[in-house]
Amino acid sequence: MQWGIRKKLIIFLLLVTVLPFGSSIAITYYQTTKSLNNRFVSTNHDLIVKGEEELTVYLEDVAQMSSVLYRYTPFMNVMRDGLSQNLGTNQEEVRRALAYLFNTRPEIEQMHLYIDIGKDSFTNYHSRISGRGKYISIFSHPYYSRLTRYEGFSLIEPPHEIYSYNNISVIPDSEKKKVLSFHNILRDVPSDKLLGFLSIDINLSKISAIAGRLFAKDMEDLFIMDDKGVIIYSSNESMIGKENKEKWFEQVKKVSSTTKSMEWKDKQFSGVIVHDKFSAPYKNWYIVKRIPYNVLYQSARETALINILIGIVTLVIVLIATMFVSFKITAPIKVLIDNMKKVEKGEFEADFDSLGNDEIGMLGRHFKLMISKINDLIEREYKLDIENKESQLRVLRSQINPHFLYNALQSIGTLALKSKAVPVYSLLTSLSKIMRYSMNMKEDIVPFISEEMHVKSYLLLQKQRFDEQFEFEVNVSKEVQEILIPKMILQPIVENCFKHGFDQRLEKATIQIEGKLLDTGMVYICVRDNGVGVNEEELNRIRQELCNGGSKEEKQRETIGLKNIYDRLQIYYANQAQMWIDSNEESGFTVTVQFPMVIQKEVEHT
Repeated sequence: MQWGIRKKLIIFLLLVTVLPFGSSIAITYYQTTKSLNNRFVSTNHDLIVKGEEELTVYLEDVAQMSSVLYRYTPFMNVMRDGLSQNLGTNQEEVRRALAYLFNTRPEIEQMHLYIDIGKDSFTNYHSRISGRGKYISIFSHPYYSRLTRYEGFSLIEPPHEIYSYNNISVIPDSEKKKVLSFHNILRDVPSDKLLGFLSIDINLSKISAIAGRLFAKDMEDLFIMDDKGVIIYSSNESMIGKENKEKWFEQVKKVSSTTKSMEWKDKQFSGVIVHDKFSAPYKNWYIVKRIPYNVLYQSARETALINILIGIVTLVIVLIATMFVSFKITAPIKVLIDNMKKVEKGEFEADFDSLGNDEIGMLGRHFKLMISKINDLIEREYKLDIENKESQLRVLRSQINPHFLYNALQSIGTLALKSKAVPVYSLLTSLSKIMRYSMNMKEDIVPFISEEMHVKSYLLLQKQRFDEQFEFEVNVSKEVQEILIPKMILQPIVENCFKHGFDQRLEKATIQIEGKLLDTGMVYICVRDNGVGVNEEELNRIRQELCNGGSKEEKQRETIGLKNIYDRLQIYYANQAQMWIDSNEESGFTVTVQFPMVIQKEVEHT
């Protein structure tokens, strides 16, 4: 595919515009996203650290609510002595304590108090304090059982659906919700004697309020997990209370001590994860914030989109300007090319007035001057030279009339027959054929058989000259004999054998001529003699002169005949003909020619 100047100019100008602008947009987008990433990680890590501190304070406050009871002496006496000594008064103290604690925080859903002496338990659900109940299997509750072996005073049960302690609370199914339970052990300080347990169930409203300030709803995700990976809070409420088994969380636990963020990509999420680990007393808890790339890089994409829109508008303007400039530049070139094609066809005329005042216009003016000069030369030089040549030819033909020569040779041949000199008659016949063939100026293209007969006549004359010291063999296949070829191809090659190969030989000389049609469709001709060959240096010189031509002095040497044949073959067969020359000083000289079956270019002769 050929690319014109117009197309090249358009593509070049577009590339010059698109590549820098596109690179600028790409680099700007990359730098912006990188800056946003760094700023997001730093800002959000600071934010979740503050949220973590606030959550820790809140959870610790709820966990420490039981410590208030230690300062209420009547209640502590009930815990130490049990209810049975003064049932009415002691029950009232218990109810008073539970009512007071319940009203300290609005997020409290339920409280449960267990008194070890007497195995008594009470609940306060939505300010409704239950009656006295016996809780014999208290240690069947997993958290109460753990508290007896726990060095601390409080354990947190992850979010779960609220349930009735000891089946003494009445909780309608319609009001069951997820709560976070704080289970506290009450001991007789400073001894470690077990006095009872206090459980506080809180709803997640306060935690949701704190966590809600740490992320953008519907855009980002926030997770709070305890030491076992159970989700205390999630922006996706359906995941609260479930164990987090996601691969990204496993990775967070691995890198939490070394980094504060990481990038993650899977089928569910693709973006940046910022994380932090809680300090004591919840040191194995994790707070994690996830932000998708489409949210993180939204501003960068908007900026890039604006730049792309500007780029598209700029590209359209550049494209229009480029088209205008390219047409402005290439239109006069196209006019010039069209006129050159006319010149190729032989129409030496220029049908334009001016191509402008620039370099192309100057080229057009010089082109017109060149056409005018060529016309003058054709008129004054070429035609005059043709007339001179024709005059010379007429003079030459008048000096030597071919018919006179043919008649004279025929008369001599007749006389030779009368004198019974048959060999003389044969030689005269061969000479007559050679002269008739050579002086026939009307035919340039002849059948191969004509060229073959001509060279045989020439070889018969040479046979008379060398007698027994010369033999020849002509072997041409029948399919080659009818192929049309340029005239005078074989005889000059054969003549070179006698001029340069046999002059100094004393032994028997031979010439072999072979002609055949190859499988490739090419005509193959080979002329081989056993005369004096040439050395490698001389052979290379002849090959170089054959292909490239030589100086004026070199053209006078023996390569003139071969060079003439080679050039004519290239003209007639459109540079598809080939010629090979092989020789050495001991095995003679070989000329091989190959050319197509059909002549590619017909040359007109006047």
